[in-house]
Amino acid sequence: MDEPAPRPPLPFLPYGRQDIDQSDIDAVTAVLRGDWLTQGPAVEAFERALGERTGAAHAVSCANGTAALHLAALALGLGPGDAVVVPAVTFLATANAARYVGAEVAFADVDPDTGLMGPEQAVAAMERAGRAGWRVRALAPVHFAGQTADMAGLGALAVRHGLAVIEDACHAIGSVDMTPDGRALPVGSGAFGTLTAFSFHPVKTVAAGEGGAVATNDADLAARLRRFRNHGMERDPAGFEDHEGAFAADGAANPWYYEMAEPGFNYRLTDIQSALALSQLARLDAFAERRRRLMDLYAERLAPLAPLVRPAARVSWCRPAWHLCAVRIDFAAAGRTRAQVMADLRARGIGTQVHYIPVHRQPYWRKRYGVLALPGADAHYAQTLSLPLFPAMAEADVDRVAAALAGALGLPAPA
Repeated sequence: MDEPAPRPPLPFLPYGRQDIDQSDIDAVTAVLRGDWLTQGPAVEAFERALGERTGAAHAVSCANGTAALHLAALALGLGPGDAVVVPAVTFLATANAARYVGAEVAFADVDPDTGLMGPEQAVAAMERAGRAGWRVRALAPVHFAGQTADMAGLGALAVRHGLAVIEDACHAIGSVDMTPDGRALPVGSGAFGTLTAFSFHPVKTVAAGEGGAVATNDADLAARLRRFRNHGMERDPAGFEDHEGAFAADGAANPWYYEMAEPGFNYRLTDIQSALALSQLARLDAFAERRRRLMDLYAERLAPLAPLVRPAARVSWCRPAWHLCAVRIDFAAAGRTRAQVMADLRARGIGTQVHYIPVHRQPYWRKRYGVLALPGADAHYAQTLSLPLFPAMAEADVDRVAAALAGALGLPAPA
Protein backbone atom coordinates (compact mmCIF):
# COMPACT_ATOMS: atom_id res chain seq x y z
CA MET A 1 0.00 0.00 0.00
CA ASP A 2 1.38 3.37 -0.99
CA GLU A 3 2.37 5.74 1.77
CA PRO A 4 0.37 8.99 1.82
CA ALA A 5 2.19 11.90 0.28
CA PRO A 6 3.83 14.11 2.91
CA ARG A 7 2.11 17.38 3.59
CA PRO A 8 3.90 20.38 2.14
CA PRO A 9 5.48 22.57 4.82
CA LEU A 10 3.38 25.46 6.01
CA PRO A 11 4.58 28.86 4.83
CA PHE A 12 6.73 30.87 7.20
CA LEU A 13 4.75 33.60 8.98
CA PRO A 14 6.83 36.78 9.47
CA TYR A 15 5.84 39.25 12.16
CA GLY A 16 4.77 41.72 9.46
CA ARG A 17 4.48 41.91 5.69
CA GLN A 18 3.13 44.23 3.02
CA ASP A 19 -0.07 43.38 1.12
CA ILE A 20 0.33 44.14 -2.60
CA ASP A 21 -2.46 43.50 -5.12
CA GLN A 22 -2.97 44.14 -8.82
CA SER A 23 -4.28 47.65 -8.24
CA ASP A 24 -0.99 48.56 -6.55
CA ILE A 25 1.02 47.04 -9.40
CA ASP A 26 -1.08 48.88 -11.98
CA ALA A 27 -0.59 52.19 -10.16
CA VAL A 28 3.19 51.83 -10.14
CA THR A 29 3.27 50.60 -13.73
CA ALA A 30 1.32 53.66 -14.84
CA VAL A 31 4.00 55.91 -13.37
CA LEU A 32 6.80 53.90 -14.99
CA ARG A 33 5.09 54.34 -18.36
CA GLY A 34 4.51 58.05 -17.83
CA ASP A 35 6.64 61.17 -17.97
CA TRP A 36 7.46 61.62 -14.28
CA LEU A 37 9.39 59.33 -11.95
CA THR A 38 9.84 61.94 -9.22
CA GLN A 39 8.55 65.39 -8.22
CA GLY A 40 5.49 64.83 -10.42
CA PRO A 41 1.70 64.57 -10.19
CA ALA A 42 1.62 61.32 -8.19
CA VAL A 43 3.33 63.05 -5.26
CA GLU A 44 0.75 65.83 -5.24
CA ALA A 45 -2.13 63.36 -5.56
CA PHE A 46 -0.88 61.31 -2.63
CA GLU A 47 -0.42 64.39 -0.45
CA ARG A 48 -3.97 65.57 -1.22
CA ALA A 49 -5.41 62.15 -0.43
CA LEU A 50 -3.45 61.86 2.82
CA GLY A 51 -4.62 65.31 3.90
CA GLU A 52 -8.22 64.36 3.18
CA ARG A 53 -7.86 61.07 5.01
CA THR A 54 -6.33 62.57 8.15
CA GLY A 55 -8.28 65.83 8.12
CA ALA A 56 -5.05 67.84 8.10
CA ALA A 57 -4.82 71.03 6.08
CA HIS A 58 -1.38 70.06 4.78
CA ALA A 59 0.37 66.74 4.17
CA VAL A 60 4.02 66.91 3.11
CA SER A 61 5.51 63.66 1.82
CA CYS A 62 9.14 62.68 2.35
CA ALA A 63 11.61 59.84 2.01
CA ASN A 64 10.74 57.84 5.16
CA GLY A 65 9.41 58.10 8.70
CA THR A 66 12.79 59.13 10.10
CA ALA A 67 12.94 61.98 7.60
CA ALA A 68 9.44 62.98 8.68
CA LEU A 69 10.54 63.27 12.31
CA HIS A 70 13.71 65.16 11.33
CA LEU A 71 11.71 67.57 9.15
CA ALA A 72 9.29 68.19 12.01
CA ALA A 73 12.17 69.15 14.32
CA LEU A 74 13.66 71.40 11.63
CA ALA A 75 10.33 73.08 10.91
CA LEU A 76 9.87 73.92 14.60
CA GLY A 77 13.35 75.43 14.76
CA LEU A 78 14.53 73.14 17.55
CA GLY A 79 18.22 73.35 18.36
CA PRO A 80 20.94 73.37 21.03
CA GLY A 81 19.65 74.17 24.50
CA ASP A 82 16.20 72.83 23.64
CA ALA A 83 14.81 69.48 24.74
CA VAL A 84 12.18 67.12 23.38
CA VAL A 85 10.28 64.71 25.64
CA VAL A 86 10.43 61.24 24.05
CA PRO A 87 9.08 57.98 25.50
CA ALA A 88 11.77 55.37 26.02
CA VAL A 89 9.73 52.70 24.24
CA THR A 90 10.06 53.65 20.61
CA PHE A 91 12.30 53.11 17.62
CA LEU A 92 15.67 54.86 17.59
CA ALA A 93 14.47 57.48 15.09
CA THR A 94 12.20 59.41 17.47
CA ALA A 95 15.08 60.37 19.75
CA ASN A 96 17.66 60.62 16.97
CA ALA A 97 15.60 63.27 15.17
CA ALA A 98 16.01 65.62 18.13
CA ARG A 99 19.76 65.10 18.15
CA TYR A 100 19.98 65.72 14.40
CA VAL A 101 19.09 69.36 15.13
CA GLY A 102 21.23 69.58 18.29
CA ALA A 103 18.41 69.30 20.84
CA GLU A 104 18.55 67.12 23.93
CA VAL A 105 16.19 64.23 24.67
CA ALA A 106 14.29 64.01 27.93
CA PHE A 107 13.34 60.35 28.07
CA ALA A 108 9.96 59.58 29.61
CA ASP A 109 8.76 56.38 31.19
CA VAL A 110 5.74 54.49 29.82
CA ASP A 111 2.89 52.37 31.04
CA PRO A 112 4.40 48.86 31.31
CA ASP A 113 1.33 47.19 29.77
CA THR A 114 0.67 49.47 26.79
CA GLY A 115 4.12 50.97 26.16
CA LEU A 116 2.54 54.43 25.94
CA MET A 117 3.70 57.68 27.52
CA GLY A 118 1.02 59.54 29.46
CA PRO A 119 0.86 63.04 30.91
CA GLU A 120 2.32 61.97 34.28
CA GLN A 121 5.36 60.40 32.66
CA ALA A 122 5.80 63.43 30.41
CA VAL A 123 5.71 65.78 33.42
CA ALA A 124 8.35 63.71 35.22
CA ALA A 125 10.60 63.93 32.14
CA MET A 126 10.03 67.69 31.90
CA GLU A 127 11.04 68.11 35.54
CA ARG A 128 14.20 66.09 34.94
CA ALA A 129 14.98 68.26 31.91
CA GLY A 130 14.52 71.39 34.02
CA ARG A 131 17.01 70.12 36.59
CA ALA A 132 19.48 69.57 33.74
CA GLY A 133 19.03 73.17 32.64
CA TRP A 134 17.30 72.33 29.36
CA ARG A 135 14.42 74.28 27.85
CA VAL A 136 11.67 71.82 26.92
CA ARG A 137 10.20 72.93 23.60
CA ALA A 138 8.23 69.89 22.43
CA LEU A 139 6.55 66.64 23.38
CA ALA A 140 6.98 63.69 21.02
CA PRO A 141 4.36 61.09 22.03
CA VAL A 142 4.65 57.76 20.20
CA HIS A 143 1.56 55.86 19.14
CA PHE A 144 2.75 52.34 19.87
CA ALA A 145 1.54 49.28 17.90
CA GLY A 146 -1.35 51.32 16.46
CA GLN A 147 -2.74 52.58 19.76
CA THR A 148 -2.50 56.29 20.40
CA ALA A 149 -1.04 57.96 23.44
CA ASP A 150 -3.48 59.96 25.58
CA MET A 151 -3.51 62.91 23.21
CA ALA A 152 -6.24 64.81 25.04
CA GLY A 153 -4.15 64.78 28.21
CA LEU A 154 -0.84 65.39 26.48
CA GLY A 155 -2.35 68.13 24.32
CA ALA A 156 -3.66 69.91 27.41
CA LEU A 157 -0.23 69.60 29.03
CA ALA A 158 1.39 71.11 25.95
CA VAL A 159 -1.03 74.05 25.96
CA ARG A 160 -0.33 74.76 29.64
CA HIS A 161 3.41 74.88 29.05
CA GLY A 162 3.46 76.41 25.57
CA LEU A 163 4.96 73.32 23.93
CA ALA A 164 4.76 71.99 20.39
CA VAL A 165 3.60 68.40 19.91
CA ILE A 166 5.24 66.09 17.37
CA GLU A 167 3.11 62.96 17.15
CA ASP A 168 5.15 59.95 16.10
CA ALA A 169 2.33 58.15 14.29
CA CYS A 170 4.57 55.82 12.30
CA HIS A 171 2.55 52.91 13.75
CA ALA A 172 -0.84 54.56 13.56
CA ILE A 173 -2.04 55.50 10.06
CA GLY A 174 -5.76 54.77 10.12
CA SER A 175 -6.11 54.83 13.91
CA VAL A 176 -8.81 57.03 15.44
CA ASP A 177 -8.75 59.03 18.67
CA MET A 178 -11.99 58.91 20.64
CA THR A 179 -12.12 62.21 22.54
CA PRO A 180 -13.72 62.77 25.97
CA ASP A 181 -16.51 64.77 24.30
CA GLY A 182 -17.38 61.92 21.94
CA ARG A 183 -15.60 62.96 18.75
CA ALA A 184 -13.80 60.45 16.54
CA LEU A 185 -10.67 62.09 15.13
CA PRO A 186 -8.30 60.43 12.64
CA VAL A 187 -4.68 60.38 13.71
CA GLY A 188 -3.06 63.30 11.93
CA SER A 189 -6.01 65.67 12.28
CA GLY A 190 -3.91 67.97 14.46
CA ALA A 191 -6.62 68.33 17.08
CA PHE A 192 -4.05 67.90 19.87
CA GLY A 193 -0.73 68.10 18.03
CA THR A 194 1.31 70.49 15.95
CA LEU A 195 2.87 68.00 13.53
CA THR A 196 2.21 64.30 12.89
CA ALA A 197 4.86 62.03 11.37
CA PHE A 198 3.90 58.92 9.39
CA SER A 199 5.90 56.00 7.98
CA PHE A 200 5.07 53.89 4.92
CA HIS A 201 7.67 51.17 5.42
CA PRO A 202 6.59 47.75 4.06
CA VAL A 203 5.58 46.34 7.45
CA LYS A 204 3.34 49.35 8.16
CA THR A 205 -0.38 49.36 7.35
CA VAL A 206 0.19 51.49 4.22
CA ALA A 207 3.34 50.63 2.27
CA ALA A 208 5.32 52.76 -0.17
CA GLY A 209 8.50 50.64 -0.15
CA GLU A 210 10.07 53.44 1.84
CA GLY A 211 8.23 56.67 2.49
CA GLY A 212 6.96 59.09 5.07
CA ALA A 213 4.91 62.24 5.53
CA VAL A 214 4.22 65.03 7.98
CA ALA A 215 0.69 66.33 8.50
CA THR A 216 -0.02 69.77 9.96
CA ASN A 217 -2.65 72.49 10.03
CA ASP A 218 -0.04 75.27 10.11
CA ALA A 219 0.63 76.74 6.66
CA ASP A 220 3.95 78.29 7.71
CA LEU A 221 5.22 75.00 9.12
CA ALA A 222 4.09 73.21 5.94
CA ALA A 223 6.08 75.67 3.83
CA ARG A 224 9.17 75.06 5.98
CA LEU A 225 8.70 71.29 5.69
CA ARG A 226 8.61 71.56 1.89
CA ARG A 227 11.75 73.70 1.80
CA PHE A 228 13.72 71.49 4.15
CA ARG A 229 12.85 68.31 2.22
CA ASN A 230 14.27 69.89 -0.96
CA HIS A 231 17.72 71.24 0.03
CA GLY A 232 16.24 74.38 1.63
CA MET A 233 15.37 75.77 -1.81
CA GLU A 234 12.88 78.64 -2.03
CA ARG A 235 11.15 79.12 -5.39
CA ASP A 236 8.34 81.44 -4.27
CA PRO A 237 9.25 84.98 -5.42
CA ALA A 238 7.59 86.38 -2.30
CA GLY A 239 10.38 84.83 -0.24
CA PHE A 240 13.35 86.00 -2.31
CA GLU A 241 15.93 88.19 -0.58
CA ASP A 242 18.31 89.06 -3.44
CA HIS A 243 16.00 91.18 -5.56
CA GLU A 244 18.72 92.13 -8.02
CA GLY A 245 19.44 88.52 -8.86
CA ALA A 246 15.87 87.31 -8.56
CA PHE A 247 13.95 89.75 -10.74
CA ALA A 248 14.24 91.11 -14.26
CA ALA A 249 13.98 94.80 -15.05
CA ASP A 250 10.22 94.50 -15.59
CA GLY A 251 9.78 93.09 -12.07
CA ALA A 252 9.10 89.51 -13.17
CA ALA A 253 10.93 86.74 -11.36
CA ASN A 254 13.65 85.12 -13.40
CA PRO A 255 12.29 81.69 -14.40
CA TRP A 256 15.42 79.76 -13.37
CA TYR A 257 15.89 81.47 -10.05
CA TYR A 258 15.81 79.98 -6.56
CA GLU A 259 17.36 80.81 -3.20
CA MET A 260 18.56 78.93 -0.15
CA ALA A 261 18.23 80.82 3.11
CA GLU A 262 19.28 77.79 5.19
CA PRO A 263 20.44 74.27 4.30
CA GLY A 264 17.96 71.48 3.81
CA PHE A 265 18.07 67.84 2.77
CA ASN A 266 17.13 65.63 -0.16
CA TYR A 267 14.15 64.01 1.55
CA ARG A 268 11.78 63.93 -1.43
CA LEU A 269 9.40 61.04 -2.15
CA THR A 270 9.33 59.70 -5.71
CA ASP A 271 6.26 59.36 -7.92
CA ILE A 272 6.84 55.60 -7.97
CA GLN A 273 6.55 55.42 -4.18
CA SER A 274 3.70 57.92 -4.11
CA ALA A 275 1.68 55.89 -6.62
CA LEU A 276 2.04 52.78 -4.47
CA ALA A 277 1.18 54.68 -1.28
CA LEU A 278 -1.86 56.31 -2.91
CA SER A 279 -3.14 52.94 -4.09
CA GLN A 280 -2.56 51.44 -0.66
CA LEU A 281 -4.29 54.39 1.02
CA ALA A 282 -7.46 53.53 -0.89
CA ARG A 283 -7.41 50.14 0.88
CA LEU A 284 -6.67 51.53 4.34
CA ASP A 285 -10.13 50.85 5.77
CA ALA A 286 -10.00 47.22 4.66
CA PHE A 287 -6.49 46.81 6.03
CA ALA A 288 -7.49 48.32 9.38
CA GLU A 289 -10.60 46.19 9.73
CA ARG A 290 -8.70 43.01 8.91
CA ARG A 291 -6.03 43.85 11.48
CA ARG A 292 -8.71 44.51 14.11
CA ARG A 293 -10.36 41.17 13.34
CA LEU A 294 -7.06 39.32 13.68
CA MET A 295 -6.31 41.07 16.98
CA ASP A 296 -9.73 40.06 18.33
CA LEU A 297 -8.97 36.47 17.34
CA TYR A 298 -5.60 36.65 19.06
CA ALA A 299 -7.29 37.82 22.26
CA GLU A 300 -9.57 34.76 22.14
CA ARG A 301 -6.93 32.21 21.18
CA LEU A 302 -4.32 33.44 23.67
CA ALA A 303 -6.73 33.65 26.64
CA PRO A 304 -6.13 29.97 27.62
CA LEU A 305 -2.39 30.72 27.90
CA ALA A 306 -2.94 33.12 30.81
CA PRO A 307 -1.32 34.07 33.11
CA LEU A 308 1.94 33.39 31.28
CA VAL A 309 0.67 35.19 28.16
CA ARG A 310 -1.43 38.32 28.09
CA PRO A 311 -2.82 39.78 24.87
CA ALA A 312 -2.01 43.37 24.01
CA ALA A 313 -3.46 45.72 26.61
CA ARG A 314 -6.05 48.07 25.13
CA VAL A 315 -6.70 51.72 25.90
CA SER A 316 -10.17 53.23 26.04
CA TRP A 317 -9.54 56.38 24.01
CA CYS A 318 -8.49 54.85 20.70
CA ARG A 319 -9.85 52.69 17.91
CA PRO A 320 -6.54 51.41 16.60
CA ALA A 321 -5.53 50.29 13.16
CA TRP A 322 -3.23 47.74 14.75
CA HIS A 323 0.33 47.71 13.42
CA LEU A 324 1.78 45.17 15.86
CA CYS A 325 0.48 42.28 17.92
CA ALA A 326 2.76 42.92 20.89
CA VAL A 327 1.82 40.47 23.64
CA ARG A 328 3.15 40.25 27.20
CA ILE A 329 4.85 37.02 28.22
CA ASP A 330 6.18 36.16 31.68
CA PHE A 331 9.30 34.41 30.45
CA ALA A 332 10.70 34.03 33.96
CA ALA A 333 7.60 32.20 35.20
CA ALA A 334 7.66 30.01 32.09
CA GLY A 335 11.27 29.05 32.81
CA ARG A 336 12.33 29.98 29.27
CA THR A 337 14.26 32.93 27.95
CA ARG A 338 12.82 35.12 25.25
CA ALA A 339 15.63 34.05 22.92
CA GLN A 340 14.70 30.39 23.47
CA VAL A 341 11.03 31.06 22.78
CA MET A 342 11.81 33.04 19.62
CA ALA A 343 14.12 30.28 18.34
CA ASP A 344 11.49 27.62 19.09
CA LEU A 345 8.82 29.62 17.26
CA ARG A 346 11.11 30.15 14.27
CA ALA A 347 11.67 26.38 14.08
CA ARG A 348 7.87 26.04 13.94
CA GLY A 349 7.65 28.57 11.09
CA ILE A 350 6.63 31.59 13.18
CA GLY A 351 8.56 34.84 12.97
CA THR A 352 8.61 37.24 15.91
CA GLN A 353 10.29 40.50 16.87
CA VAL A 354 10.85 42.68 19.94
CA HIS A 355 9.50 46.24 19.97
CA TYR A 356 11.56 47.83 21.42
CA ILE A 357 14.80 47.87 23.35
CA PRO A 358 14.17 51.02 25.43
CA VAL A 359 16.13 53.78 23.74
CA HIS A 360 17.58 55.16 26.98
CA ARG A 361 19.50 51.89 27.38
CA GLN A 362 21.43 52.34 24.13
CA PRO A 363 25.18 52.99 24.59
CA TYR A 364 25.06 56.45 23.00
CA TRP A 365 22.39 57.69 25.37
CA ARG A 366 23.88 56.04 28.46
CA LYS A 367 27.18 57.76 27.75
CA ARG A 368 25.39 61.06 27.25
CA TYR A 369 22.93 61.00 30.17
CA GLY A 370 24.04 58.19 32.45
CA VAL A 371 21.84 55.35 33.63
CA LEU A 372 18.18 56.39 33.87
CA ALA A 373 15.63 54.62 36.05
CA LEU A 374 12.54 54.13 33.89
CA PRO A 375 10.89 51.06 35.43
CA GLY A 376 7.80 51.05 33.21
CA ALA A 377 9.89 50.95 30.04
CA ASP A 378 12.15 48.26 31.44
CA ALA A 379 9.18 46.15 32.56
CA HIS A 380 7.55 46.48 29.15
CA TYR A 381 10.76 45.43 27.42
CA ALA A 382 11.26 42.43 29.70
CA GLN A 383 7.99 40.81 28.64
CA THR A 384 7.09 42.05 25.16
CA LEU A 385 7.07 39.92 22.01
CA SER A 386 5.49 40.82 18.66
CA LEU A 387 3.62 37.98 16.94
CA PRO A 388 2.70 37.84 13.24
CA LEU A 389 0.11 40.41 12.15
CA PHE A 390 -0.62 41.38 8.55
CA PRO A 391 -3.81 41.54 6.46
CA ALA A 392 -3.10 38.47 4.32
CA MET A 393 -3.06 36.21 7.37
CA ALA A 394 -5.86 33.64 7.50
CA GLU A 395 -7.82 33.09 10.69
CA ALA A 396 -6.28 29.61 10.85
CA ASP A 397 -2.88 31.29 11.01
CA VAL A 398 -3.83 32.81 14.38
CA ASP A 399 -4.67 29.30 15.64
CA ARG A 400 -1.32 28.12 14.35
CA VAL A 401 0.57 30.92 16.10
CA ALA A 402 -1.27 30.35 19.39
CA ALA A 403 -0.55 26.60 19.27
CA ALA A 404 3.11 27.21 18.43
CA LEU A 405 3.47 29.72 21.26
CA ALA A 406 1.89 27.28 23.71
CA GLY A 407 4.35 24.61 22.62
CA ALA A 408 7.29 26.98 22.89
CA LEU A 409 6.26 27.79 26.48
CA GLY A 410 5.61 24.16 27.42
CA LEU A 411 1.85 24.68 27.70
CA PRO A 412 -1.00 22.59 26.26
CA ALA A 413 -2.23 23.84 22.89
CA PRO A 414 -5.34 26.05 23.15
CA ALA A 415 -8.55 24.14 22.53
